[in-house]
Amino acid sequence: MQPQVDQVEPGVPEELAASVRRAFEESYGGPPARVGRAPGRVNLIGEHTDYNGGLVLPVALPHATYAALAPRTDGRVRIDSRQAEPWEGTLDDLAPGGPSGWAAYAGGVLWALREAGLGVEGADVYVDGTVPLGAGLSSSAALECAVAVAVAPDADRADLAAACIRAETEVAGAPTGGMDQHVALLAREGHALLIDFGSDETRQVPLDLAGRTLLVTDTRVSHALTDGGYGSRRDDCEEAARLLGVPSLREATLDAVEGIADERVRRRARHVVTEIARVTETVDALERGDWDAVGATFRRSQASMRDDFEISTPELDAAVAIAVEAGALAARMTGGGFGGSSVAIVPDERVAAVARAIDAAFVLEGFRAPAHLVATPSGGAGLVPLPA
Repeated sequence: MQPQVDQVEPGVPEELAASVRRAFEESYGGPPARVGRAPGRVNLIGEHTDYNGGLVLPVALPHATYAALAPRTDGRVRIDSRQAEPWEGTLDDLAPGGPSGWAAYAGGVLWALREAGLGVEGADVYVDGTVPLGAGLSSSAALECAVAVAVAPDADRADLAAACIRAETEVAGAPTGGMDQHVALLAREGHALLIDFGSDETRQVPLDLAGRTLLVTDTRVSHALTDGGYGSRRDDCEEAARLLGVPSLREATLDAVEGIADERVRRRARHVVTEIARVTETVDALERGDWDAVGATFRRSQASMRDDFEISTPELDAAVAIAVEAGALAARMTGGGFGGSSVAIVPDERVAAVARAIDAAFVLEGFRAPAHLVATPSGGAGLVPLPA
């Protein structure tokens, strides 16, 4: 059996930008003004901590979404994609309660940017990309941020992130916390981005992977942020903070959490408090080059997400366990949970063996065949130059 590494290729930015430009011209009869590009992400550690005022440590993928855009002045919006049905309407139609599905993510950014006073008066948009859909690698934020930089490339990145978060939470109805938009806009090549949602500070953490590979395994269990599971976890966290009398679980102590009477809410809060601590431990371990310590924090994180937060799946559990058995230094599920992907740090010489072992285990378990990709730490969103 041959290992199936890099089933999902990132593509060449210039070629993808040219492709999306041609598709734009075919859809709308003229060239776009700009093509924005924004990456997907894999989170090394820190799940469901962003909306609790905590810490996260994501990495931008080389896989990205591209948005070709031409401004309009008549208030009309047209959005098209190779992957989905087109949508057409007005900026007013894009307000909360408007479109559903993928158009809410792309069009919601236009609405939010206008609400922020950035002068959006309409647009034609065409999007395409290579971020796997439903894999927990933030295809939604990549879409939002690609549209945002195409609309307002010179705007402050914090303002763009705020607009993209409004699009996702208010228009698309996904109660996320902002990690994905921040890393898509602020990531630096060769680094992970430490984000503190208590202080809104960010720090670039050098990620020296010499001799090692970040291997992402898409379990092919489709993951959606709007299906209720994510929202119910957020509700439990907010209830825990209310019971403890703190603004967010960032201010809670583990001792206080263990005193919560409701067993489910207690477990949810315990995950968040311990996960925030694990982010700090992971950053310290990465800066020391202590891969054993990284492996230990990943292992505890996976157990916490499986047992306390209950967001793992049999496929994710298997991908993580088999990766470690086959030689990964560290492995855990990544993203919002209920499907999606795992991430493993693997010695270069073991990458094929780890992928092969996961593939074989999925066959034996009767799971759908997974896909693998290499997550080279990449840069954030920006414009892709168009030929003269």
